[in-house]
Amino acid sequence: MVWRIKTLDDILLHAEQKSLKRSLGAFQLMMLGVGAIIGTGIFVLTAVGAERAGPGLMLSFVIAGAVCAFAALAYAELAAMVPVAGSAYTYSYAVMGELIAWLVGWNLILEYAVSASAVAVGWSGYMGGFLASIGVHLPHALQYGAFDFHHPGGGVNVLAMGSVLAVTGLLVVGTKESAIVNSILVAVKLVALGAFIFLALPKIDMTNFSPFMPYGFGSTEVDGVNRGVMAAAALIFFAYVGFDAVSTAAEETKNPNRNVPLGLIGSLAICTVVYLLVTAGAIGSTPFQKLVGNNEPLAWILRNMGHVTVGNLVALAAIFALPTVVMMMMYGQSRIFFVMARDGLLPRVFSKVHPRFHTPHVITIVTGVLVALIAGFFSVDEIAELSNTGTLFAFIAVAIGVMVLRALQPNRPRPFRCPAVWVVGTLAALGCAYLFISLPSIAQYRFLLWTLLGAVVYALYGYRASPMHKRHKK
Repeated sequence: MVWRIKTLDDILLHAEQKSLKRSLGAFQLMMLGVGAIIGTGIFVLTAVGAERAGPGLMLSFVIAGAVCAFAALAYAELAAMVPVAGSAYTYSYAVMGELIAWLVGWNLILEYAVSASAVAVGWSGYMGGFLASIGVHLPHALQYGAFDFHHPGGGVNVLAMGSVLAVTGLLVVGTKESAIVNSILVAVKLVALGAFIFLALPKIDMTNFSPFMPYGFGSTEVDGVNRGVMAAAALIFFAYVGFDAVSTAAEETKNPNRNVPLGLIGSLAICTVVYLLVTAGAIGSTPFQKLVGNNEPLAWILRNMGHVTVGNLVALAAIFALPTVVMMMMYGQSRIFFVMARDGLLPRVFSKVHPRFHTPHVITIVTGVLVALIAGFFSVDEIAELSNTGTLFAFIAVAIGVMVLRALQPNRPRPFRCPAVWVVGTLAALGCAYLFISLPSIAQYRFLLWTLLGAVVYALYGYRASPMHKRHKK
């Protein structure tokens, strides 16, 4: 019974009965993708990644980007076939059945809601640094969360919580309005990173790249921290999380069969090039040991070079632009919850659409409160590692799903076909699995506990509340 499948035709028909307004084009989707991807991963986690891999961080970015590229091709095929909200959850429902779909949707909470919290915490570091530079010093207890063990004595990160609540209000107002604001702030973000690349690349000292892999290639625990190229890749994978948020916007996209694949692959390609250039500039111009523990590494590097004004402007750009990532992560989370509620696996009240704004306002507000609470109390790296576990699980499900659907329904129309699907799908699944086992064991244990909790929630509520259950009883 728990393997019951909801066919693609049923999914498309059901979506039409309570659909969202289609208002996004290819460019807006690509900007949504870039807005969701470029954020805390490059602005903040560059320092943490350098601590774990040294100059080998560049290779870590390449590995994580390659795995995401394979996954993006699988996402593109499924998103073009099933242009509705829900992302990996919807695809899994159509291919592997309700139980797997529920577990994927449950773990997407880690990808979207938890990662939005991580970005908000990263933003608060830049904002706190900026306020300090103009003479405004917040009390320690209001800058760091109670469970941020890197900064003992914390209480509630009010800056992180405040940013989340502001973004929640914007998402309730409307998708198109959010996309316009996002496009403007993405441009600010790209200009800031462009300035960093322009100033940092000429300062590269090749001796900073030697030794290239001081902690080796694999993931090994050293002084309580997982180090090595793969350890950094498993963490820095977070820097790419978000490209699949484009697929959650499929139901609000004009001509989704064309525009969703363009948005997915285009945004990932842009961000990969930017990441490699920024990483080369950061580590090439500054010995990686000096970046360890820095909450605003890119701005600090520029100031250290003597470009104090530009460094402050980059910090200011991060302050304005990082909320776009929070916005897109929360956007994706609310749309997945919306579809799960529409399918009956969550209470129907969560699928309510605002009569004026045409947005799923109830679940958007609930998501905002959840994200704010996580951001208020935890540290950025622990949140990011936990987020990666859910993301990798979802990517594995999509990679397997695209291959299973090719085998079961080879003649079904595919507006976009993943090239060499058996090779690409296999590499995506194996790559994600390798990154998963490269994460710290504590993150893996938390993932297992979270998944077990999700199975319990499904057994107690979702299984019986599902319309599929009622259909099978008849």
